[in-house]
Amino acid sequence: MKLRRKLFSSKDPYDCSKSELFLGACKENFDHLITHCDDYKKIAENLGIHSSEDISKAEDIPVIPTMLMKRHDFRSGRYMVMATSSGTSGHMSHVRFEFGALWSALKMSLKITRYHSILSMKPCRYIVMGYKPHRSNKTAVAKTAYLTTFLAPAISRKFILKYTSDGYKPDFDSIINALKKYEKGRAPVRFMGFPSYTFFLFKIIEERGLSFKLPKDSKIMLGGGWKQFYQEAADKETFYKLAKKTLGVEEENIVEFYGAVEHPILYTACPAHHFHVPVYSKIVIRDADTLEPLENGKTGLVNLISPLCTATPILSVMTDDLGILHDGSECPCGVKSPYLEIIGRVAPDDIKTCAAGAADILKGVKV
Repeated sequence: MKLRRKLFSSKDPYDCSKSELFLGACKENFDHLITHCDDYKKIAENLGIHSSEDISKAEDIPVIPTMLMKRHDFRSGRYMVMATSSGTSGHMSHVRFEFGALWSALKMSLKITRYHSILSMKPCRYIVMGYKPHRSNKTAVAKTAYLTTFLAPAISRKFILKYTSDGYKPDFDSIINALKKYEKGRAPVRFMGFPSYTFFLFKIIEERGLSFKLPKDSKIMLGGGWKQFYQEAADKETFYKLAKKTLGVEEENIVEFYGAVEHPILYTACPAHHFHVPVYSKIVIRDADTLEPLENGKTGLVNLISPLCTATPILSVMTDDLGILHDGSECPCGVKSPYLEIIGRVAPDDIKTCAAGAADILKGVKV
């Protein structure tokens, strides 16, 4: 995979001049997939695509919906690591990574986190608003949250979701007790994990009449989405205000990530809170009825494309997210690549209502 190595070795993670290299790496990936995965080959041939010669642009690459990946296990080669989606809808995607994909993902992560000033040598304390590692948990979101605690040396790690005999349960009290100690120290505190649990923590702190002033350089890093609490997602303004009120963390120290196990590319929000598309990927917004590509500024289904992995055919996947792709020139941060705005999700039957979600997560929590 020579072109993949070259693409993921790009010095500037937002270099807009790499489109030809990107397409070449995608074609290279496609040729591997159709010779190593009969299922993907059948999908491609049914669309009239028999080789990379039939692909003139990234939009031509055969798409696999993530909903299909949750119901069918696609394989396309040997692998070293496997990760699964969260299984919120009752089904899980299984994505396998070979050494080349893992090495490329490492290079990508280091470059993007360095670009956004997240990579640091200053020791800090981590509060992971997600799962504490357990042998039964193979989800990508758990692996990613834990790996994020290596972006700066970890003095300690605390987790909101702890494994019990009844599965994972949130422990807000232990986090609040830890904050009482951490605000007296000098080491920065880094939150990482689900925005839903982080927001629920803000609300509990507020309802108890508490507030904290975390040490300088503390950050809140959000990833994994709102999952089953998607419909009760707080707007950004409310989230930022509560972060400052309860933890003393300013808006500029709140960083959001976007990604999926079926598309393990790191999308990191810029200072204007926009997810610019890095050089390692391409996003196509498609009409929900015709699946035809839409121009920037139009709302449609989010199609994610990247030549990162060969052990699983995730070259081009269709998510159940609805989004808009904006021209990079519309963002004041200076990055020229387009940026993605997530509007919502399809399949509302799979999402809990606000009332049910809040009742589930706050059950047994003393306020």
